[in-house]
Amino acid sequence: MKLMINGKEIQVPDSLQSITELLEHLNLNDQIVIAEVNQDIISNENQSKTQIKENDKIELVRFVGGG
Repeated sequence: MKLMINGKEIQVPDSLQSITELLEHLNLNDQIVIAEVNQDIISNENQSKTQIKENDKIELVRFVGGG
């Protein structure tokens, strides 16, 4: 399946069905990530319920600490 993630076209397995599965695939599941799918912000509790499909535009933002 082809997705646009943070402005880059990325091919992911068709078996991925949710934002949670996408984050696991991208090794981001252990971080705090804000997801936006087709300009809709997805709350953390809804990431497992939010289905992804071909050509979705997804923005992923993670928090990084520093000083």
